[in-house]
Amino acid sequence: MRIIQIVTLVFAYMLMSCGAEEKEELTEPLPNILFIFADDLGYGDLGVYNPNSKTLSPNLDQLAMEGIRFSEAYCPVSVCSPSRYALMTGEYPWRSWKKSGVMANYEPSMIEEGMLTLPQMLQNAGYHTAGFGKWHLGTTFPTNDGEPPVGYGKFQDDQNGANIDFTKPLSDGPLDRGFQHWLGFSCASECWIFEDKQVVGALIHDLYTIEAATGIENLNKIPLQGFLPYITKESINYLQEFKKSGSEEPFFLYYSPYVPHIPLAVDQEFIGKTDAGLYGDYVFELDYYVGQILKELDLLGLRENTLIIFASDNGSQFIATSPEDDKEQVTNSPKDVKKEINPDSHRPNFPFRGTKWSVYEGGVRTPLIASWAGKIPKGQVSNELIGLNDILPTLAALVGETLSEDSAIDGHNLLSAFYGSKVTSGNRESIVVRGSGNAYGLREGKWKVLGKYPFVSPVELYNLEKDPGETNDLAMENPEIAEKLLNQLNDHLNSAIIADN
Repeated sequence: MRIIQIVTLVFAYMLMSCGAEEKEELTEPLPNILFIFADDLGYGDLGVYNPNSKTLSPNLDQLAMEGIRFSEAYCPVSVCSPSRYALMTGEYPWRSWKKSGVMANYEPSMIEEGMLTLPQMLQNAGYHTAGFGKWHLGTTFPTNDGEPPVGYGKFQDDQNGANIDFTKPLSDGPLDRGFQHWLGFSCASECWIFEDKQVVGALIHDLYTIEAATGIENLNKIPLQGFLPYITKESINYLQEFKKSGSEEPFFLYYSPYVPHIPLAVDQEFIGKTDAGLYGDYVFELDYYVGQILKELDLLGLRENTLIIFASDNGSQFIATSPEDDKEQVTNSPKDVKKEINPDSHRPNFPFRGTKWSVYEGGVRTPLIASWAGKIPKGQVSNELIGLNDILPTLAALVGETLSEDSAIDGHNLLSAFYGSKVTSGNRESIVVRGSGNAYGLREGKWKVLGKYPFVSPVELYNLEKDPGETNDLAMENPEIAEKLLNQLNDHLNSAIIADN
């Protein structure tokens, strides 16, 4: 094992300096890092963000009270793969080969070979990097006929995986992008669960099939409702083994559940436990298993020196949920979004307009929480503008890694914001967001402009300070502001060489 690095943590002790202009520079061991990444969880699903929430989220609410929560945090795109790309690379996803949409079955890595990723940066800094759950950034599966896997580029195929050779290792996956250990799947519709580079199991549920595949008799078949407890148990096992080993390396644990993404595979134990319907029960189940990991950190004596970050990859696909809803057969399509809102229903993306797939705030605003005992102030709320693409450079500053000019080019080091201080140098002044198709937006200060690229009138303009629900389009009343922001957005997209999809 490598000996742990000792680095200078200037920002970590900002609070201890009592406002003095010169901050004392102290040395501390690197913290462990736990990143919890929910899937399709809305900004208003957590009680700490939405006092009217009808889900139950005691563990995540407590995590927020023990740390800081961000009220102006964004996932750059309101669907899965692109936001995960931004988190892992510090870049906007339209710079990748996958210009729009999510990764389909068996597509190659969305992350270019040799590109610095979040886990690779942390591995360079002396961390052991492990991931559990959902990857969805592409993995190459070997086949027995040299052809692409059956179902390539689709999300469903009756002959899914028929020509996959399960005796050979995978490539171009998490272990080739910075993780030293991985257990989970790449794309849920592929079904295959792999450990490191070997397929070891398969998801079993109604939407997809593995019946045409051969050589899978000895694979672990896991019902979808069993996947969350499975990866939680394995994550806890990882923590226990880490503690037992006496390792002087810190760990980076990426815990990425497939929850509360549809299908709503809620375990029977949690059904009916909330007033937000099956969806709310699923959020409660997620919170329960997050609590199990946090409890294990406490039991192992690891909590005190572990930085815990929680976020969602995009907003919820539901406008409203209630016990009366039948969400068991809902599809993963914007056409299936129920528009009616019962005033007594739970609103997952409250107080915002829009859902997953949308460029409105409900699709792109994410709950972001950070907790680190004794380092991050308790119970604070930050209104600093931040995106998932800022996590890599921020953590690089924390662990003392210097990034090259061509790494994390769309990210900012916002470490001081995590300690409750205002970012005064290198702060993020604006952020670009995207919905489905070519719907883009740019947020700067209180203003947000949005439209479809290439942009033609009319575009929309909102004052988020006065109108967070984006109900009053002010583009006609403020054409100069709309034009200014639109020019910035155009300049960025043109420089990023966006394909017109």
